[in-house]
Amino acid sequence: MQKITPYLWFDNQAKQAAELYTSLFQDSKVVSVSGDPNGAFTMVEAEVAGQRVLLLNGGPGHPHSDSFSFYVECDGGQEEIDRLYGALTADGGEPGPCGWLTDRYGVSWQIIPNILTPLLTSSDPEVAQRVGQAMMTMSKIDIAGLEAAARG
Repeated sequence: MQKITPYLWFDNQAKQAAELYTSLFQDSKVVSVSGDPNGAFTMVEAEVAGQRVLLLNGGPGHPHSDSFSFYVECDGGQEEIDRLYGALTADGGEPGPCGWLTDRYGVSWQIIPNILTPLLTSSDPEVAQRVGQAMMTMSKIDIAGLEAAARG
């Protein structure tokens, strides 16, 4: 069976990124770090929320973009969203619209409550429209705001 594994290229922060990501999500760990002793070439294998991720110090020239993001569907309520969004935007990360953010290493993330998709795909088109409009005004997603929009 084939497996798909995200492979992220960093200038020289692969190990630091892996340590941050594995500290934030359950079922996460740094599996291995290999490379030369001075860190010029480093390959890190990690599991982030059970997903295998490879991280490479490959040098400059290949910046991350928001054309790829990690989509994190949160079931722990607003507290979980606040914790993850805050940790990933800390120390130079940038908030974005609609739950998106860019972390301090330039990697894009979407921190989304598990109620968002059901609300956006509601069988009531007015609910879906109101929720979509509310989401468009948010940076970090506010669950109470989505629920209020759904109620009208």
